[in-house]
Amino acid sequence: MELRNLTRVSEFILLGLSDDLELQPLLLGLFLSMYLVAVLGNMLIILTVSSDSHLHTPMYFFLCNLSLADICFISTSVPKMIVDIQTHSRVISYGGCLTQMSFLILFGCMEDLLLTVMAYDRSSKCFILGMRLRVIRNGYAFSADTRVIEPQNRTRGSEFFLLGLSDDPELQPLLFGLFLSMYLVTMLGNVLIILAVISDSHLHTPMYFFLSNLSLADISFSTTTVPKMLLNLQTHSKSITYAGCLTQVTFIFLFGCLESLLLAVLAYDRLVAICQPLHYLVIMSPRLCGLLVLLSFFFSLLDSQLHYLMVSQLSFCADVEIPHFFCDPSQLFNLACSDTSTNEILIYFIGAIFGGVPLSGVLFSYYRIVSSILRMPSSGSKYKAFSTCSSHLSVVCLFYGTGLGVYLSSAVSSSPRKGAVASVMYTVVTPMLNPFVYSLRNRDIKSALWRMVRRIV
Repeated sequence: MELRNLTRVSEFILLGLSDDLELQPLLLGLFLSMYLVAVLGNMLIILTVSSDSHLHTPMYFFLCNLSLADICFISTSVPKMIVDIQTHSRVISYGGCLTQMSFLILFGCMEDLLLTVMAYDRSSKCFILGMRLRVIRNGYAFSADTRVIEPQNRTRGSEFFLLGLSDDPELQPLLFGLFLSMYLVTMLGNVLIILAVISDSHLHTPMYFFLSNLSLADISFSTTTVPKMLLNLQTHSKSITYAGCLTQVTFIFLFGCLESLLLAVLAYDRLVAICQPLHYLVIMSPRLCGLLVLLSFFFSLLDSQLHYLMVSQLSFCADVEIPHFFCDPSQLFNLACSDTSTNEILIYFIGAIFGGVPLSGVLFSYYRIVSSILRMPSSGSKYKAFSTCSSHLSVVCLFYGTGLGVYLSSAVSSSPRKGAVASVMYTVVTPMLNPFVYSLRNRDIKSALWRMVRRIV
């Protein structure tokens, strides 16, 4: 008889900081206030650096990324602790423990590396100052304002302008209110799903583990574009730095590809649940679930870095006016001075791999699922089997349907502005609707949300 890993049936207990019941409200208020101050402070730094052109320097770019890493690092542990204190529960699933450990190491290491990069940035500045003093001392400088001029990409001197959805000043307050409300609904809906999955032990299953990661990807994907658009509408400014544009391109493809891969993983999860229900927990072990999420993130990171490299090689002759509300690579290719034929071929090739492979996986999974459902004897079992994957199928249709609609509308219409309006569907509307699809069509999520609300009230 071979040894089997029994970790999947174990419960992990987080003992917290104190067992004293009288201290729990104090700890809740203390850590909630510290968490809100941490998130608010770092968000203010990010918004300040993004909105002030005087801060568009390498040092503040690294500082902005450090603030983002701080938010992610503290969000890995504190929200779970706050939920545990509020619900008087200390249980964390095996998959949740692995996820927490992975993100703690990821963002902790990222913060460490960013501090090293910032130290290198400061040392480079000291080197340049030393070079200036040496030039002046040797008599080659004619004034105190002598600068060391290094050859650099002229693109970095160009200004980028996001023209947005409309130039009509009367529409700006309406657009601001509309997109602010949609963004807040997106954040609230997806955060509620994440909290419901974390706090309810009935939802500690592979499907809801993947769903909580999908909600996190939705939040990140929407946050990549909407806050910058809201800031531009509020300040009546359309400018974005070259570094900011590259950062936006990177994160758009990172979280867009991650969402596509997670939908494919969810399709595989439903395939195993319907076609091999007796072996479901054995096949979809916590180790495999964590591995699938980590692989999805790795391939998404690879996709985003490939797009970053292609966009960073482009040259622009003058100030760039992008007829969009975010830095769309297809628009950047159209506005570039350099030859983009090779880049366009690579874009389609990479898109076929990172977009086509997950879609093929989804289609193959549902082909197997439908074939298995049709072989079931009773109509009741067919309905029950189909109802378990109806929410996921709706989200898949919404995600790929809106993406295909945007592609077809941009191909048919010659107006870039119409393409920008159409892209609102998959960048803003889809992340907002996903929580409603899963909560309205899923009894377990609805029950968990009601239980969480009753505990809080």
